[in-house]
Amino acid sequence: MIRFLHTRLRVRDLERAIAFYQVLGYVEGERKDSPQGNRLAFLELPGNEVYLELCYSPEYPATCPEDLMHTCLGVPDIMAYCGRLEAAGIEIWPAGWREKFTSGGRKMAFVTDPDGYEVELLEC
Repeated sequence: MIRFLHTRLRVRDLERAIAFYQVLGYVEGERKDSPQGNRLAFLELPGNEVYLELCYSPEYPATCPEDLMHTCLGVPDIMAYCGRLEAAGIEIWPAGWREKFTSGGRKMAFVTDPDGYEVELLEC
């Protein structure tokens, strides 16, 4: 069986990126330096087998064009989760997300990490 193991994101500031993803609920695991000189940090969501690999290299300018790619997190109570993120200073979009959630339909919102990567939030 083939398994999906991790996704790598290039970041400009490893500590800042780790702190952001910890607010989302990720736990930091292993850190190491690659043979190419990259600093790597592996983060996981408890109960999941797929890792998020954050990669920092001083020689590589980390930029993410808008809407190029995103990750997605499924949460059981999106109102509570987004409220907790907002209280931690993370901007939730689209604007008026609370009102949109009361109108029925699928509850979905987004946040943007410090390097411009979007994280989709879905209630499931």
